[in-house]
Amino acid sequence: MISFEQQGWEDYLFWQQTDKTKIKRINQLIRDIQRDPFDGIGKPEALRHGLTGLWSRRIDDEHRLIYSVNGKKIEGVNKYV
Repeated sequence: MISFEQQGWEDYLFWQQTDKTKIKRINQLIRDIQRDPFDGIGKPEALRHGLTGLWSRRIDDEHRLIYSVNGKKIEGVNKYV
């Protein structure tokens, strides 16, 4: 199960309309996270300091997919510039 934060969902819908390459990459990352949240494509990285408990994967050189894992649920999917 995957849940998006509001801003993450808005970003997803925006990119779905404007950037087919980016949305394809995001969908690949989400599928890979479902298989193994801590290893795979996009250079998974555990975030530190005030973001402990969150993970990051690279969408491209500028954008990251930020998420947390609670059991089998992927929560708080968000993208940051």
